[in-house]
Amino acid sequence: MGNPVVHFEIGGADDGPLVTFYGELFGWGLRTVPGARYTLVDTQAGAGVNGGIGKSQTGEPWATFYVEVDDPQAALDRAESLGGQTAVPVIEIPGMVTFAMFNDPDGLLVGLVKSEEPQEGVPQGPSAGDGAAVDWFEVLGVDAARTQAFYTELFGWKVNQGAAGYGLVDTGAGRGIQGGLGAGEQAHWATIYASVPDVERALARAEQLGATRAYGPLAVDDHTQTGVLRDPAGNVFGVYHHGPH
Repeated sequence: MGNPVVHFEIGGADDGPLVTFYGELFGWGLRTVPGARYTLVDTQAGAGVNGGIGKSQTGEPWATFYVEVDDPQAALDRAESLGGQTAVPVIEIPGMVTFAMFNDPDGLLVGLVKSEEPQEGVPQGPSAGDGAAVDWFEVLGVDAARTQAFYTELFGWKVNQGAAGYGLVDTGAGRGIQGGLGAGEQAHWATIYASVPDVERALARAEQLGATRAYGPLAVDDHTQTGVLRDPAGNVFGVYHHGPH
């Protein structure tokens, strides 16, 4: 069984504008953690995963996903043995969460979160509503084979080869979200995607709110379109629409 992708996170030097941007763009529910400069995100989509928006301690922005593991330190050690590098050592916030972060062989940032028993009365996923679901992750490195080998060896994922240089991921966990691993000629990132009714409308609205359009809408096949924006902090974030066959 592979490790599931269970959380997403977005950050920047000033988290306030990001909270406003994503709340207005996707209709997410937002709850600020007092004194922490961190906002919990309930996408209110009834599917996918929840996340958070935080203030960068270094000034560098980030948008990424977190993979659940039993032992974050062991996972960091394994990532380093495969060519990655520890970015954030294991941090335990008592009663809340234990997490860490690494840079993969291309320097792309990904998080780790320790497996915990579900707390009674605490929702385990997005509540029902009309928000945009975050239900896809993606890593585009320099070399598709290297990227796919790193993540499959680290997390026990399986990759089903699709188009040249890109493979669909089955984490094998039976929960969390699925994604894709591949390579980009000039675009390299580890990020997440939100499911939207209309890619062009979402990108245009993002531009009105202060983002820039990286690309899109782009037809992947006869029933799927994708697009990528850069939020006000410069983070890469994807949107897609998957219509009927």
